[in-house]
Amino acid sequence: MASNRHLSRIIAFQTMYEWEFLTIKISKHEFDIKKVRQTIEPIIIRNYQEFSSSVENRDFIDQLVWGVFDNKEKIDSIISPAAPEWPIAQIALVDLIILRMGIYELLFAQEVPPKVAINEAVELAKSFGGQSSSRFVNGVLGTVYRASDIYNPDDDKKVEGKK
Repeated sequence: MASNRHLSRIIAFQTMYEWEFLTIKISKHEFDIKKVRQTIEPIIIRNYQEFSSSVENRDFIDQLVWGVFDNKEKIDSIISPAAPEWPIAQIALVDLIILRMGIYELLFAQEVPPKVAINEAVELAKSFGGQSSSRFVNGVLGTVYRASDIYNPDDDKKVEGKK
């Protein structure tokens, strides 16, 4: 199940990256969720079909993709204060999509423990991002988590105890 979810996260990431990359040249000032759904659905279908033998169903992929897009403005408003030196427009697209997915899982979906959501995002950053992407993603998501209502200081003590 865990590796299945990891692969689903990869498919969701690739779908959102492809959509963002293709629409960079299209007016980004006109963010219309209906247009997003019409243009992204074929991408999800193609990406899912490519890996359908390894993914049990599409539900988790859809949840991630649509959850991120439906909450994009809220998520971006959470990223901004957590990474004040990096305006949204200056964050590498790969890192931005991974951050959006991580924040969606961490604060909106809350289906996995916070440390799992952060770790999965860091693993995506290691696989698809640049040399310092994983540290950047870990730092931003850690900041977001510690500033959230779901933060549990005991989680930090558990990590310190392992050192």
